[in-house]
Amino acid sequence: MSLKAPPLAAGIFYYSLPTFFTGLLFILVFSIYLGWLPFIYSSTIEARGVAWVLEHLRQGAMPMTVLGLFEAAALTRFARSAMLEVINQDYITTARAKGLPERLTVLKHALRNALIPVVTVVALQIPTIFTGAVITEQIFRVPGIGSLLIAAIESTDTPVVTAITFVYAALVILFNLLADLVYGLLDPRIPYG
Repeated sequence: MSLKAPPLAAGIFYYSLPTFFTGLLFILVFSIYLGWLPFIYSSTIEARGVAWVLEHLRQGAMPMTVLGLFEAAALTRFARSAMLEVINQDYITTARAKGLPERLTVLKHALRNALIPVVTVVALQIPTIFTGAVITEQIFRVPGIGSLLIAAIESTDTPVVTAITFVYAALVILFNLLADLVYGLLDPRIPYG
């Protein structure tokens, strides 16, 4: 009996955990029990050069991992289902019947067509990372745009809230435009007109 969990179960597990719970769990394990990483982000680092960059990476490791796990879990589940849907199509069977190697069949024909819906999910997830970072920034005390948004809401600073909302909306439009451009690269049959 194998103890290794299938990839689908791991994806469902990470997707079902909210970022605030995962963040607190990471703080408990990596900061309190192991003492490897700081749990409060300090913007006043006195090091210079490479040491400054390494310290920022060390402090940002947990927030980036928390955001990345959630988004990667959703993306892998969606990519898996898109690939399973494409792999049983007639043109894949035809490519195999022509004698193409399995690796070439999967990479050139199946993956290229399975990536079209995945690009849509990625285009929607990237702005979600910024909006989801509001909660993660509060957990790890990162002085970012999410912290600025919370402070502006608490002090009823309407222009700042409007500006940040505008930035989020611009990110959604920008990444949807990029997704439309990538569609044309993946499938030349998709018209731009």
